[in-house]
Amino acid sequence: MRFVIDMIIRYRIIAGNTLRPPLIRRVEAMTIALRLRAKMNEKDLSENELGRRSGVPQPTIHRILNGDSSTPRKATVEKLARALGVTPEWLLFGGTQGNVLPASPPHKEAKKYPVISWVAAGAWSQSADVSQLDSGSEMLASDVYVGENGYWLEVQGDSMTPAQGNGFTPGMRVLVQPEGFDLVSGKYYIALLGSTGETTLKQYVRDSGIGYLKPLNPDFKMIVIDGDVQIIGRVVDVKFPNSFL
Repeated sequence: MRFVIDMIIRYRIIAGNTLRPPLIRRVEAMTIALRLRAKMNEKDLSENELGRRSGVPQPTIHRILNGDSSTPRKATVEKLARALGVTPEWLLFGGTQGNVLPASPPHKEAKKYPVISWVAAGAWSQSADVSQLDSGSEMLASDVYVGENGYWLEVQGDSMTPAQGNGFTPGMRVLVQPEGFDLVSGKYYIALLGSTGETTLKQYVRDSGIGYLKPLNPDFKMIVIDGDVQIIGRVVDVKFPNSFL
């Protein structure tokens, strides 16, 4: 009997030393994951949308939510907390305090992005370098963060001007997020047409499993998205020209 008891004790010690640290790390990671998931659900945010707002890559967010990242970097936690309106300490450790940040001033710090040409837009997401811009390049501010490679385009032509209702009229400026965006039917995107080299603004629609670039002006034809079409950015903000006022 004594032998059996000794074996049980020895097994528990060995098992505890072997399994406990990874299990503890897993529980800690899942605790962070549960708090992160709860706030995302509360604010109705997808992984991609949280990534867009926080600047944290979607795969990193996915690993945290799955409990695979037990020790996310301090900068990552701070970005996620800021986007969710909580403190980094609450996101990491929980508790009753810090799950809601104190009310912040109504003004949101804006970031300036360059206004570039439609020709330049085709390659901007791959080789954006603000330092190479001409000193006279126009910079416009927005409180919508679109990453370091974001840019503005000036709307040209009337393909996005509908017969009735709101649209994109010539002279309007659109802010483009060139990285980390979702394809959502009904939203507006910048596309590069490989057959002509043209860069264009269109509405993305999906029907019966096929994607289309849709002009708002019925006088223009829809474009089927095939191997020659590359979606290079999503429109997330607009500015009207001064002449509109």
